[in-house]
Amino acid sequence: MTSDAPELTAIPTQLDTVAAATARLLGAVSALHDADVVEPSLLPGWSRGHVLAHLSRNADSLVNLLLWARTGIETPQYASAFLRDADIETGAPRALHEQLEDLTAASERWLALARVMPQESWQAVVRNRQGGEMAATRVVWMRLVEVEIHHVDLNTGYTPADWSSAFVDRLLPQAVADLAAKEQGPGFTVTATDTGWSGAVGTPGATITGPATALAAWLVGRSPGGDLTGDLPDLAAWK
Repeated sequence: MTSDAPELTAIPTQLDTVAAATARLLGAVSALHDADVVEPSLLPGWSRGHVLAHLSRNADSLVNLLLWARTGIETPQYASAFLRDADIETGAPRALHEQLEDLTAASERWLALARVMPQESWQAVVRNRQGGEMAATRVVWMRLVEVEIHHVDLNTGYTPADWSSAFVDRLLPQAVADLAAKEQGPGFTVTATDTGWSGAVGTPGATITGPATALAAWLVGRSPGGDLTGDLPDLAAWK
């Protein structure tokens, strides 16, 4: 289980951060047109509509985890992997106004529930869709990651360079830890030339260096790593 107890007092501030990121996202979506929705996103095989549908259903899935934490009644993040994927495929072709209304409503549902969560409920243990146990406090970070990374995927001009340093400082270690847990592919070490942070994936092999934001973007599949130095292995994009 991942312990997030030290984050408990910071929840209101973290929720404000998610709200601000969501406002930026919704502003970008509102500037699109119907024809833009069916255009490819930066995620292979996904249109912008796929990204938008996923963001909406992800908000609902995180409502499920907050309800689990608040009531003690086990409520899986998604009913099944099949239904998760089916909801994305079904929602992808919708017109822009439907996508925007859905994303706005789903985001507001999640944020409204999060803002009224009793303090003790944040300490409850829930499980993500991969089955990993975690404190409910982690759900706030999960939503921020979804919003910030998939905003980039929409290919509307928002890039990893727009991520805040605070976001990158947390994303980079998580990306390294997530890859290390998979134990796939060659091992390597990453070192951020601007912050000095360093971490290893598997048995240390090649050393890859560059700014923290560039490293994080590459590790989550949002950059080919052209601005990094070292022997870069192929990494899959995160969805």
